[in-house]
Amino acid sequence: MDSYIFYGLAIILLLISFFKDKRKTKMALKKAWKAFENILPEFLVVILLVGFLLAVLNPETISKIIGSESGWFGTILAAFIGSITLIPGFVAFPTAAILVENGAGYMQIAAFISTLMMVGIITLPVEIKYFGKKISILRNLMAFLFSFIVAFIIGLVVI
Repeated sequence: MDSYIFYGLAIILLLISFFKDKRKTKMALKKAWKAFENILPEFLVVILLVGFLLAVLNPETISKIIGSESGWFGTILAAFIGSITLIPGFVAFPTAAILVENGAGYMQIAAFISTLMMVGIITLPVEIKYFGKKISILRNLMAFLFSFIVAFIIGLVVI
């Protein structure tokens, strides 16, 4: 129901904007479309990958691997996967929602999202280039450890 309210509100505000200044509204819609076109390939690849994984892995398997019953093993596994995966936030959160709907645990998803956003194994060489080896490794290590604190807190709150 909330979605309909937000869509309706967005349409009303768009119409107000259009009647106030047609040129600016058209320009804003063109920019929004360009941004959408830039995001779409990454988004589709991740959605297709998640769809493929959900087709191969049934909810019971997902629940065993990173479900709430998997405990800290699943949390550590999710944290490692998040650390080496390079997915933008606007794709990561819908992906996390799909995984939770299919049996993933909140604590495990919290570790996955935290490491995904804060730890960058793939981007480490670039980070080392700009910040130095010691600072980059220390930052990534601290972010990795912090993700377990986040997961623990989520585990306490959601249970």
